[in-house]
Amino acid sequence: MSVLDRFIANISPSTALKRKLARKRLEFLNTGYSHYGASKKKKSMKGWKADGGSTKEDIDDNLQLLHERSRDLYMGVPLATGALKTIRTNTVGSGLRLKAQIDGTFLNMSETEADKWEELVQREFSLWADTPHCDAMRFNNFYQLQQLSFLSYLMSGECFVLLPYIERPNIPYDLRVQLLEADRVCTPNGKERDKSIINGVQVGDYGEIIAYYIAKQHPLSSDKGKMEWFKVDAYGKETGCPNILHLAEFERPEQRRGVPILAPVIESLKQLGRYTDAELIAAVVSGMFTVFITSEYSEDEDLYNENVEEDELVDKGNDLTQEIGPGAMITLGEGESMTYANPARPNSAFDGFVTSICRQIGAALELPYEMLVKHFTASYSASRGALLEAWKMFKMKRTFVASKFCQPIYEEFLAEGIAKGRIYAPGFFEDPLVRKAYCGAEWNGPSQGQLDPLKEVKAASERVNNGFSSRSRETTELTGGDFGRIVRQRKSEEKLMREIGGNEDA
Repeated sequence: MSVLDRFIANISPSTALKRKLARKRLEFLNTGYSHYGASKKKKSMKGWKADGGSTKEDIDDNLQLLHERSRDLYMGVPLATGALKTIRTNTVGSGLRLKAQIDGTFLNMSETEADKWEELVQREFSLWADTPHCDAMRFNNFYQLQQLSFLSYLMSGECFVLLPYIERPNIPYDLRVQLLEADRVCTPNGKERDKSIINGVQVGDYGEIIAYYIAKQHPLSSDKGKMEWFKVDAYGKETGCPNILHLAEFERPEQRRGVPILAPVIESLKQLGRYTDAELIAAVVSGMFTVFITSEYSEDEDLYNENVEEDELVDKGNDLTQEIGPGAMITLGEGESMTYANPARPNSAFDGFVTSICRQIGAALELPYEMLVKHFTASYSASRGALLEAWKMFKMKRTFVASKFCQPIYEEFLAEGIAKGRIYAPGFFEDPLVRKAYCGAEWNGPSQGQLDPLKEVKAASERVNNGFSSRSRETTELTGGDFGRIVRQRKSEEKLMREIGGNEDA
């Protein structure tokens, strides 16, 4: 209490009390979050230690361990493997397919001319994309590269793509796609104190990415030898085109490296994997019903010795180990006894507990529980709601793959085709607007699938009839097909059926 307050208290205690109450009320009104989420006095918050940091402390300093643990979960925990493969399959599937969509109006082209140009480009792109020659390793075609790069992005939080030009016989296009695992991009030895380099990413004065440092050998390889790096500028100095593609989604401003999608649930997945393994082992042990017999006979006069078969022993080199098996009968020495602890498996609470944890993991990954475990037992409306909610995430990821991987590579391919004279596009290299008009494209992937195909088809027809969608889009969404090709095929089929019908009448 201040001197003034003590003086007022001596003269007028009631006034002093009102001042104190007013001060407390004012303190309460002005502190806001300190009484809730930012409270340091509540017992429920005292054990919460949240030392915040920049993206360097929170992300970059922990990135390597996150990479390793996320990949380990993918290799050893079925739920993690299933989650990533479910996202991969529904987002990319067999690969996003090119549908050229040039701006014919801006380019003063008729619809027929635009259609012919698009058809030519798609044929040229198929010549390059359908073979493993588009891969620098000469192993995957363009659509398989999409799957691999996206799965690597999910596991490590990011994937890097180089676009070298490599000549190969009988292939008119020299553009190649080279995928790099996230660990290859790292800070070179001796440059750790350079603050402009963040985990192998060099930034400029405005925080823009200007270059990447790539290790020639994988840093975690056991036979990497002497570590060496090479520098790749993020963009060409003359063309402004990307020299390297960085597949990553950022969650904070000033972030430079991606975070694995499993990062928030790493602990939950690992503990759930351990729990599942423990339950599985306990169930196996419970199934190995073994009889232990105590006898007054000596070991030389052993009457019962029906143990595990010799070829089934897993620890026969250890004399201190007694292995059990289904229906085995094992004698014990004089004075020895056996106490068997029955694990009582299967555990009746196992399924409910795992389901509860899976729901939380699914919420973090934007995967409904039904999609995460591939188990649909709810009503039609509930199952459809789960699919629609998951599909929002799949469409967002598909847009990410199209904009970060497919479209930049397609534009680079188009530039090479035009430069070599295989594709005619006047003004492509002179005017950025003309270039953009020629580079327009859609990337179509696997369809959503239907719980009730008849209802889905009727809904698609209504959208087309009311002008809310096009036949091409609905065809792609429903079947993954191409409306133009389907119409041409139907035309050929109808002509054939008319011919057959005419012959029958004759």
